[in-house]
Amino acid sequence: MIDGLQRIPLRRFEDERGWFCELRRDSALPKPMRQTNLSYSRAGVIRGLHFHERGQDDLFACVRGTARVVVLDRTTGETFTEDIGDDNPVAIYIPGVHAHGFEALTEILFCYHVAVEYDPADPDEQTIAWNDPRVAHLWSQSSPILSARDAAVES
Repeated sequence: MIDGLQRIPLRRFEDERGWFCELRRDSALPKPMRQTNLSYSRAGVIRGLHFHERGQDDLFACVRGTARVVVLDRTTGETFTEDIGDDNPVAIYIPGVHAHGFEALTEILFCYHVAVEYDPADPDEQTIAWNDPRVAHLWSQSSPILSARDAAVES
């Protein structure tokens, strides 16, 4: 497995009302989280690949639907992928030096906690093309919906 990456099974406690799940416990993580973000994506969206040079680690969890997480160790070229969400309640801890992204296989609500607060005046967000040859085969499609920034990056 990629150095520092952690796969954390999430326990759901269900009853007739629905379910409850603990998404994060900082004492179990290598770094405490400082900011939490929630995104909604339509099926077919890919967000990433992004990486951080100054230590912004991420904790990914898909809270509704199914997302494919893709991680690339930029040093070794090793990759990791897992579909997480409704049928596989797992959180993925990703050291920020590794390139990471996710694909909405269905409509999704995606939660990610980060170890460093985002500073728009001095962002630590670098990009690798989603279709970089080291990861292009890991996505479910070859014509995703991308942000303007992610679409502008060439492999």
